[in-house]
Formats: sequence, structure tokens, C-alpha cells
Amino acid sequence: MITAALYDAKPYDREYFPAAGGTDITWRFQEFRLTADTAATAAGAAAVVAFVNDRLDRPCLEKLAAAGIRHVALRSAGFNHIDLPAAKALGLAVTRVPAYSPHAVAEHTVALLLTLNRKIHRAYNRVREHNFSLAGLVGFDVHGKTVGIIGTGKIGRLTAQIFRGFGARVLAADVTPDSAWAAAHGITYAPRDEVLATADIVSLHTPLTPETHHLINAGTLARMKPGACLVNTSRGKLIDTAALIAALKSRQLGGVALDVYEEEEGVFFEDLSGVVLQDDELSRLLTFPNVLITSHQAFLTHEALTEIARVTAENVRRGARGEAFLAGTQL
Repeated sequence: MITAALYDAKPYDREYFPAAGGTDITWRFQEFRLTADTAATAAGAAAVVAFVNDRLDRPCLEKLAAAGIRHVALRSAGFNHIDLPAAKALGLAVTRVPAYSPHAVAEHTVALLLTLNRKIHRAYNRVREHNFSLAGLVGFDVHGKTVGIIGTGKIGRLTAQIFRGFGARVLAADVTPDSAWAAAHGITYAPRDEVLATADIVSLHTPLTPETHHLINAGTLARMKPGACLVNTSRGKLIDTAALIAALKSRQLGGVALDVYEEEEGVFFEDLSGVVLQDDELSRLLTFPNVLITSHQAFLTHEALTEIARVTAENVRRGARGEAFLAGTQL
């Protein structure tokens, strides 16, 4: 029997992982996060299964290695929360789930934009209070607008294609343009600054790297088309939150929809309804009527959760047996 210690466990993890593990994997679910302080609890497991808010820095990885762990399985596509050079030096294999369901994130991106634009969240709350007024609920047609896609990986490409289905003009920016895909779907690549200056809607779909940290900052926000909407379902640290708030206050931005947030660790995925929110910038964002925030739920579909559990379980199984990991999953 293979034992895997799964950290920051959520109710849906307890539902999907046992089914994927079958009879040969025992999951040790831990509700707390994996950090240097909690790493010792992994002792006796063949692998640890980590999520985006686990802190896999060198001190944590050193303690995992000392506890006999040889495999860190990330149940996410992103890997900016793990010190990969340290993992390599310590002999720790690292795997991820690179493409659990790009459709889930792409569809949530468009859902956020439509909800923000047509003010569906505000209308829903009004009607529940028997207020059927339409005052203040005017939106705009996506048809005919220009949508800027920053990053054309799998999710960015699918998002672009959905917006093309609305009849929008789509501009895209990427360090490695896919010209064949763009031509097939009527999408035009352009320099990032041109995309920002032209687009009525800007959607972020790029990984977090040192080069993309605070990609959206005071300078780039100033270059955006006045009144444009910004959507981020990628990584929170792509946006400088202080600069974002300033752009909202000056009305440079017409609206913002976020599924990720720069300092989401310890906030997103938690029920803080009974306490005072300590993050002043997030609190400020929540006061704007033209800001819509969801709690990192873009991935949360049945199909995505099934695939995350399947790929992670198979890699845990293969790692314990000394076999090659699934293609494209090892970092």
C-alpha cells in the first residue's frame, strides 16, 4: 500500500482523490498547509501532495528530504510556490498537473467578464430583495469590442476562441506567438503595449515568473484604454494591487474581475466571514461597485477535479514504484 500525505485538504479533495487512488493508495489528508513547520508530519509517506498556498521553500524541502520524502506532487499547474533548484539539489522529484481542464478556467474567465459587465451579481441581490429596478445595470455588448489576451497558452487560446464566438475582435500578445492557431481563428498578434492601448477588455493568461511579476503596474495601467475592463484568472502577483486601486479610483479602469489576488495566501479558500479582514488592499477592492472577485475557483469543475486527482494519483503510484512519471508532468 502506498501512502501519500495531502496538505491543505479541502472537502472536494476528500471526494475525488480516494476514487483516483483506488485500492493501492492511502491518502493522509491534512487540513493545514505544508511548510517548514509542518513538514515533519509527512514522515512515513511515499510522497507529499501540495497545493498552491503550501510554502515549499528550501527549509521545507530540506525537512521533507530528511523525513524520507522523494516525491513532491503538485496538484496544480502553477509551480511558483516551490523552490525547484533546491528540490533538484535535494534529489526530490517534482510533478504537477499541467493541463487539468483549460476549458474550466477559460469558461470562468468569460463568466467573470459577463457577470461584471452585465452586473448580474448586483441584479441577483436586488431581485432577492424584491427590488426590480434596472437603474445602474447598463452594460455593453461584447460583440464588436476588442479583447486583448495576454498569454496564449492552452487557457489563453481557449479564452480567445470563446470571445471570437461572441463576435469580438481579439488581439493577442505572447513571447512565442502561435501564428497558425491565430490565422485559423481570426486572431491577430500584436505587441503587448499595443494590445493594452487598444483593448476594451484585457484578460491575463500568463504564468508568474520574475519577468511577469507586476506585469500590470502603474505604467501599464496608464497605457490601457480608458474605461477598459481587466480580468485575471492566472496568478495574483501579475497585478500590482496598489496601482490597480489607484487606477480604479481615477476611473482609468472601467471594471476589474479577479479570481486570483496578489496576497491571497491565508485568505482565499478560507471562511473568514466571522472575523475582521486584515488585508486592507483586498478590503478596499471589495468596496468598488465595478470590482468582482471570486476565490480562486476557476479550476473548480467536476472534469478538472477528476483530472487533477487522476494525474496526481498516477504519478504518486509511479513514483513509489520507481517508474517514469506521466509525460509532461515532471518539472
